[in-house]
Formats: sequence, C-alpha cells, structure tokens
Amino acid sequence: MKLETKSSFRRCLRGFSDERLASILNTMRAAAESYGRPHLHGGIGLRAIGDFIECRDNLDYRLVFQREGGVLVFSCYGTHDQVRAFVRNTR
Repeated sequence: MKLETKSSFRRCLRGFSDERLASILNTMRAAAESYGRPHLHGGIGLRAIGDFIECRDNLDYRLVFQREGGVLVFSCYGTHDQVRAFVRNTR
C-alpha cells in the first residue's frame, strides 16, 4: 500500500532527530503492512478514532491516517491528547 503525508503531518515532525524520523517511517510502513489484516494490528495498535485510524509509534506517540483508495494518508503525529484534539478539530 502506498504512503502519503499531508502538510499537517510534516509540520508535526519538525525538530525530531533523524533517528526518531526513521522510527516514524518504520511505523508508517508497519501500518501499511498491517492495515486490513486484523491479526497483525496488535503490534502497533491500529484502531479507529472518529473518521481516522491511529497507531502507536511508541508508548507516548501516535500516528493518525485515513485510507484513500490504495493509499494511507497520514495527517497527524503526536501524543494521545494531541491526537484527540486533532480528530476533534477536524469534524
């Protein structure tokens, strides 16, 4: 599955180290691999949150995306509270 990012997602990543960005990219790839395969979801915690889907990057951070055809479009990266605020503000 193809991956895309919105400008809002890229803004969330400003200031992170190259190592952290590599971890985020690995999580994005894992989300693409796991999407639609429920037995694999547990590892990264894919779950619906409003009109979006979230997954864990680590204990503190989440990635938020939507599926648009054969593409996962990532919109937000942040803490649990930041993700909730993002989803609430996009309704």
